Amino acid sequence: MMKPKVIAEGVKWVGVVDWNRRMFDSLIPLPDGTSYNAYLVQGTEKTALIDAVDPAMLGILKEHLKDVDRIDYIVAQHAEQDHAGSIPFVMEMYPEAVVVCTPKAKSLLIDHLAISEERIRTVGDNEEILLGGKTLRFIHTPWVHWPETMVTHLPEDGILFTCDFLGSHMAASDLYSGKKSCILEAAKRYYAEIMMPFRKMIQTNLKKIRELDFRVIAPSHGPLHDYPEYILAAYEDWISDDVSNSVVIPYISMHGSTEMMVDHLVASLSEKGVTVHKFELSMTDIGKLAIALVDAATIVIGTPTVHIGPHPNVFSVTYLANILRPKAKYAAIIGSYGWGTKVVEQISGLIPNLKVEVLGTVLCKGAPKEAAFAELDALANTIAEKHSAIRQA
Repeated sequence: MMKPKVIAEGVKWVGVVDWNRRMFDSLIPLPDGTSYNAYLVQGTEKTALIDAVDPAMLGILKEHLKDVDRIDYIVAQHAEQDHAGSIPFVMEMYPEAVVVCTPKAKSLLIDHLAISEERIRTVGDNEEILLGGKTLRFIHTPWVHWPETMVTHLPEDGILFTCDFLGSHMAASDLYSGKKSCILEAAKRYYAEIMMPFRKMIQTNLKKIRELDFRVIAPSHGPLHDYPEYILAAYEDWISDDVSNSVVIPYISMHGSTEMMVDHLVASLSEKGVTVHKFELSMTDIGKLAIALVDAATIVIGTPTVHIGPHPNVFSVTYLANILRPKAKYAAIIGSYGWGTKVVEQISGLIPNLKVEVLGTVLCKGAPKEAAFAELDALANTIAEKHSAIRQA
């Protein structure tokens, strides 16, 4: 168990590093574990706990707080259980404590955690609570990634507590991230899997926090950012409308025909200077697929036909891409079938959230022959031309 760590005078990290967790929300792979960061802020008059930990790790949080005589405020920046789930138990430890949250979070905390309404104080955007020599200023940042989220600014110490916003699923012994490349990969994975559907709202929220003065960003997952510009600049790139000269190809093949088509298209695109990210869906880490979707200009879906529709793995990842809402501008469908197919109609119906121009479909009966390969080359030409036009715009 890692001990509490001092961030500034009167400010401590009192969270938990979960080295062994490998799946989040029964959906998201965690190759690097995660952490649940909670923070204790002690003023001369009042004490606040900012966020809590996953209930499974409550015992460690209790150990961290065993010498803390009084907590006046428990700041719930986000009502999801991995941050707020242990708040009721902390409230039992400190009967005088009041939960501080946004108005939208209030009903969620009551409904999900049965917290008494009488012990909840809602705060408005830019409202402050004075602790004595330390000020907590609350900035509403909705939809990062729930509707009730907020961040907390501690101006005296230059710290911005951001909960899920700007975080990463990464277990580490170091308190700070520095400028390590691994933190950007973990943060991009986190953004891709959790934040990307709310890209437009994040653009607004990032502008809000840019107006604040801070030297440390303290999220509730992953290491703290002691070089804030490093993560802020990365986010500004990810949430921009700019796309890269790259194609993502999620695919699966039952008898080898679709894979032959995918391999031919990959080679043709590569010859034209287009970067390709190829994901065979029977063994793909969906986090890496999501990372590739963040910047890609084009998505090409490769599928065989199962009865008359797409392979179930392709169906699943297409649905996932639709809810993640990447900023891709183009799409295409390729694949093979036995006696008939409606994969184009069914896949098209799965992606209403993707605002893409469909560049074409290449479907062949059985194994691909010369005509299908020629169509794939033509598709590669079209993709390369579209990408070139973007770069010149």
